[in-house]
Amino acid sequence: MSIYKKIYKQIKKAKKIVIARHIGPDPDALGSSLGLKEIILNTFPTKEVYVIGAPASKFKFLGDLDKYNETLSNALLIVTDTPDAKRVDGVNPLKFKNSIKIDHHPFVEKTCTLEWIDSNSSSAAQMVAELTFNTKLKMDQKAATILYTGIVADTNRFMFAYTSTKTFEVASELLKYNIDITKVYNNLYMRPYKEIKFQGYLSQNFVINDNKVAYIIIDDTVLKEYEVDVATAGNMINNFNHIKEILIWVTFTYDKDLKSYRTSIRSRGPIINEVAAKFGGGGHIYASGTRLKNIEEMNSLIDSLSKVSADYIEKNETV
Repeated sequence: MSIYKKIYKQIKKAKKIVIARHIGPDPDALGSSLGLKEIILNTFPTKEVYVIGAPASKFKFLGDLDKYNETLSNALLIVTDTPDAKRVDGVNPLKFKNSIKIDHHPFVEKTCTLEWIDSNSSSAAQMVAELTFNTKLKMDQKAATILYTGIVADTNRFMFAYTSTKTFEVASELLKYNIDITKVYNNLYMRPYKEIKFQGYLSQNFVINDNKVAYIIIDDTVLKEYEVDVATAGNMINNFNHIKEILIWVTFTYDKDLKSYRTSIRSRGPIINEVAAKFGGGGHIYASGTRLKNIEEMNSLIDSLSKVSADYIEKNETV
């Protein structure tokens, strides 16, 4: 039996379904979970389906989240876009008798009873679309729009290396549902002027070392000055690709609620997820993150990334 049919069978059998994703959600995490909810309800209107986790106001256009209560622990849990238990937002997946993982990150640990992991996929949203197109699950315009948004965001408009022919095939199928792509791109990329000014601050204050590693520490004072939140600062890291003098770039954004630094790491060559994993995080080979407590940990991370970048430079003379 294919993985598609195995997942479909579990969804069909369950009366209640809880869908979760990773903490600090991006459009793919939200898109894959909210899109899947829409698809399940299209197919099985009488089922109870809840998408849980802390909200992200920046991506509210993707849909509303549900409140979780302990009485749902006997439901089927579906976790999207999350490789390990500690990063699942709102629930402990190990407390559920029946659970499914749909994820495109490299394998970290087994957390669900049934797992579908495809690290070659562009996004969890792409995987949910594939699941739908290969089973009796029913797509509609709303779900297609949500999933297309997740794919666009996680591929950075189809520019990242893990965009494949399958990604374009799935996107093409989704576009058949009359998606308003102008609205999708406006929702994702329209920004207030204060964020443009904040991006200028980042550009002017990155420290770039001899190994082409750029980094910046963003404290609470800076966030208040530019009137941006932690999530906005962290997501802005994607705006600094294609800078000749930089191979790896990092933002350390202080989160006063969690009393730690949200650390976002990107690369245009050196593999960085193994370094992130050593510091309690993880992610993709060119896009990873973690949380750090102090300047000593941040300096140690930069040292490790610098070694990775130096090795990459030595092996690639044209860099």
